[in-house]
Amino acid sequence: MSQLKWDERFLGLARHIAAWSKDPSTKTGAVIVRPDRTIVSLGYNGFPMGMKDDSELYDNREVKYSRVVHCEINAILFAKESLNGCTLYTWPFISCDRCAVQVIQAKIVRCVAPWPTTDQAARWGDSFIRSREFFYEAGVTVHEIQ
Repeated sequence: MSQLKWDERFLGLARHIAAWSKDPSTKTGAVIVRPDRTIVSLGYNGFPMGMKDDSELYDNREVKYSRVVHCEINAILFAKESLNGCTLYTWPFISCDRCAVQVIQAKIVRCVAPWPTTDQAARWGDSFIRSREFFYEAGVTVHEIQ
């Protein structure tokens, strides 16, 4: 099976995982995969375990942003092994710049995501540009699929 087919499969899984998020505006999912194409960890954006997870907290943007853990960070935290050499798949777009530096620190070497839509690029485009720059600087391969 070609690498593109594997990338599409794992992106599909990240999309499925994203649907588990309770965030009404942006649902994100992450899958971390070993070089042998076995899954290390999964994550979606949401509030930390043990904290209230009520819908009104998600509706308040300021409160939500201060509490939410992004999907990549959840996947990294839930992994119980080294991520050196792994691939990160994220849905529905590439990691934000704050997550990118943590992905780099975890020694993930490849990131795959869908190319952002016009709306996503308008909202988070500057962060996506910084993420790509950070990944390039650190030698992390980025593959964004149209």
